[in-house]
Amino acid sequence: MGKPGNKGLTRIIKAFGFSVKGFRAAWIHEEAFRQEVLLALILLPLSFFVAVNASQLAILLLTLFIVLITEILNSAVEAVVDRVSDEHHKLAGRAKDMGSAAVFLSLTMTAVIWGVIIYEN
Repeated sequence: MGKPGNKGLTRIIKAFGFSVKGFRAAWIHEEAFRQEVLLALILLPLSFFVAVNASQLAILLLTLFIVLITEILNSAVEAVVDRVSDEHHKLAGRAKDMGSAAVFLSLTMTAVIWGVIIYEN
């Protein structure tokens, strides 16, 4: 049995609205997200000059999206952890640290892929 609530086009429209609210919240409350958006805005046009074919372009653009996706998920984890309690707890710290590690890995992956493609071309 499916979840109760909106269906069809109404659900899609409402989901889009929730997504816009999520982007707005990330932009307003997360400096790291703003910095990574700026990085993406710089690298996005450069990707068209760096890539020599559509596959390379897709890979370069994919890395930028992965960084932003990871940062939003990390921010969501941090918000939930902070909502649950203000006191320091080792599991809360671990969750936040793991989210941060995920962002670091996505940035490292981006640097490696961009470096390899630039080197190859």
